[in-house]
Amino acid sequence: MPLVLIVLLFAVMYFMMIRPQQKRRREAQAMQSSLGPGDEIVTIGGLHATVVSVDDDVVTVEISPGVHARFARPAIARVLTQNSVEEPEPEPEPEVPVSDEPVSPVVETRKND
Repeated sequence: MPLVLIVLLFAVMYFMMIRPQQKRRREAQAMQSSLGPGDEIVTIGGLHATVVSVDDDVVTVEISPGVHARFARPAIARVLTQNSVEEPEPEPEPEVPVSDEPVSPVVETRKND
């Protein structure tokens, strides 16, 4: 009976602790490997930046205009927005109604006594 309890305890620990941690680690590695220029990221230190270039283990980010910093890939905590490869379609311009009457730019504002 004690042997069954020990095996059951290890099984519960595996499914409650080890397996979810492995899943989070795989998701973090997938996110870090999919980084590309233009992505907005947050580092583990809380720094918000935009990715400029990506090397093997180093990501160069732009903290503010003209200020670049290099970080290790594991230092990227999350990606806020990913730069899409496809360009968005331009929004159609709203149609302006055309009237036959000329419109005067002068607006008359008189007070009546």
